[in-house]
Amino acid sequence: MIVRSLTLRGKRTRATLLAAGREAFEEHGYDAVRIDDVCARAGVSHGTFYTYFDSKESLFGEVAQTVVGEMFAASAVGDAASGDPYARIEAANRLYLRAWAANSRLVRMVEHAADADARFGRLVLELREAFVRRGADGLRRLQEQGLADPSLDPRLTAVMLGGMVEHFAHVWLDLGERAGEQDAVDHLTRLWARAIGLTPASTSRQEAV
Repeated sequence: MIVRSLTLRGKRTRATLLAAGREAFEEHGYDAVRIDDVCARAGVSHGTFYTYFDSKESLFGEVAQTVVGEMFAASAVGDAASGDPYARIEAANRLYLRAWAANSRLVRMVEHAADADARFGRLVLELREAFVRRGADGLRRLQEQGLADPSLDPRLTAVMLGGMVEHFAHVWLDLGERAGEQDAVDHLTRLWARAIGLTPASTSRQEAV
């Protein structure tokens, strides 16, 4: 990756190249995209591309990092749900499925690229680790409140349940498993809640405190 202090115009040109690259990768796949294709979309010369990126691989790496950040941000519950634990798990599952729908093609490209390039393997791990940490932290809080099974290892549980949601997202959105969004979210949430020992009754106890 080429790093330098950029002018405002330079930042705009670089952002335009990133957007053009992302569009090209999403439409045609990594292998089919040429640097000339990206330049044509961005409306810049071949030489201008190399002012900001040293290869197609470095461009794809930055596009992939952007996708990782967007997916994590888009699936953060924040104020999207009440403080009710069950509702927050439900919101997290819904937001994750929507984030996957918006980015699945590029995520799969990164995973494919990871087989040949360790840089992309690290990006895949970075994406998963961010979700694992968030899930583990959430489970610890529920355990401290007496709302989840205290015998569960937070990290292992987050890895396993997160893997369930990730795999379902792939099967549902990429392979065409037939299910409406609400049914998908409802089933994922019930499975997740039951796995950690969270029930509507435990939620009601919290609300009554």
